Amino acid sequence: MLNHIHSSKNPQVKQWKKLHTKKERDLTGTFIIEGFHLVEEALKQKEMVDELIYSEETDLPHSWDYESIPVTIITEEVAKAISETEAPQGVFAVCKQTEASITDAKTFLLIDAVQDPGNLGTMVRTADAAGIDAVIVGQGSVDIYNSKVLRSAQGSHFHLPIIRGNLSEWIDQLLSKEIPVYGTALENGNIYTETAPSETFALAVGNEGSGVSKEVLSKTTRNLYIPIYGKSESLNVAIATGILLYYLRKS
Repeated sequence: MLNHIHSSKNPQVKQWKKLHTKKERDLTGTFIIEGFHLVEEALKQKEMVDELIYSEETDLPHSWDYESIPVTIITEEVAKAISETEAPQGVFAVCKQTEASITDAKTFLLIDAVQDPGNLGTMVRTADAAGIDAVIVGQGSVDIYNSKVLRSAQGSHFHLPIIRGNLSEWIDQLLSKEIPVYGTALENGNIYTETAPSETFALAVGNEGSGVSKEVLSKTTRNLYIPIYGKSESLNVAIATGILLYYLRKS
């Protein structure tokens, strides 16, 4: 099915723009992505794509398979209206939010109240690169479908399960399956290299300012910290997450 939209005042354009708000994303169970790389990654999971949108000035790669997906061709004016980037690439997709099954997952990243979208997206991308099975995002964190999170994650939303949930309840479940849960904290913590890498683990990382909540830390198997050798007060949470995930993961 092929549609054409020529005006930014079209009701459908207003609906796409609404998807830049968490309220509308939650209401519809969808989210919007833009740019060649993100759309290409989405199309590898065709069942997640509701609609492909591209401007009449844009040439799509011949390798893309979007047969059976509704397509809407738009003008440059409309592309600029629905874009959240300074230099729109003219290609977008509306995708379904999904809750994948993680019954066989052995490694987890638990994210507690991380509010910077760049940090959250980078952490999701890093978990993907490190081969982590699932990411659990707790309350107080930025929305996982925020456009800046999507761009920072670089398509990892389509590669591994990212689930919004109650971290305390998740930790109880993980511990009941004898999966160790490591928190990140200086107080009562161990240098991370004192913990052996393993095939099953969960790592809990926290808010940029206050770290992992006391409630979460009280449930963990052990709390870890990365020593600071220079004069910086702390590491960026996304950088610390990368160091710990790669160390803890048994290769």
